[in-house]
Amino acid sequence: MIDKKLQKSGIKRIAGVDEAGRGACAGPLVVAAVILADLENSSLEEVRDSKELSPAKREKLFPQILDNSISYSIIEISPFEIDEKGLHKCNIEGMRRAINSLSVQPDYVLTDGYEVPGLSIANLAVWKGDQVALSISAASIIAKVHRDRLMTELDREFPGYRLSEHKGYATAAHDTALRELGVSSIHRRSYSNIAKFL
Repeated sequence: MIDKKLQKSGIKRIAGVDEAGRGACAGPLVVAAVILADLENSSLEEVRDSKELSPAKREKLFPQILDNSISYSIIEISPFEIDEKGLHKCNIEGMRRAINSLSVQPDYVLTDGYEVPGLSIANLAVWKGDQVALSISAASIIAKVHRDRLMTELDREFPGYRLSEHKGYATAAHDTALRELGVSSIHRRSYSNIAKFL
């Protein structure tokens, strides 16, 4: 794990940053940053890329990660902002916001996949970072659990789209609901699969 090697070299506070909902066509993009207190803590042994874990396992690990963090932050970026600025720009800006929202300044930042220009803190963009850095894996779980909970809440607010099932991603059931109900305020209108229903 990259962050464990960094810590052994004397760098103590390492922030991992990752997002959830980049590929969704409804709901917010969620970005999380976390500084873990102890990368060797046994309660974090099962932490890995959130996509490799079941929803129940992610929910179990979520409080364990928070309990073992020095600081964490969660940023939500609305569909409106994504449509206005573009997904990639929002993703990078979300990472920057998440890092700046930490209550403790990290000594080093590891981001999943994309570089965040202009950071004053030493940082590294790591390809498939959620598979090779524990702190990024932890951030991916925080972001995913937070976003899944949001989508379940939005399912009650926007009934009929079955958001709690597909979490805003493009599925046959989501398409059927869009044909029947039309596009809502939580859909990303700049996405081609949504634009065709406008």
